[in-house]
Amino acid sequence: MTYDRLVCANCAAPVSQGRCPVCRANRERLQQEGPFAGLNPMTLIVLLVVLVAALALVAQQTA
Repeated sequence: MTYDRLVCANCAAPVSQGRCPVCRANRERLQQEGPFAGLNPMTLIVLLVVLVAALALVAQQTA
């Protein structure tokens, strides 16, 4: 989830606006995390399996 859809529980404003210190801290934390930071480990494993299966399919097609 991106921070532009989050609402701060402290000031009830969008986190992307950074109106209070809590908003600003969460906005900074979300910007520093990578694109896969919000995914749980099971989702990452499934994505890896799909990638390996796709590579195997491509390798089989070219052989």
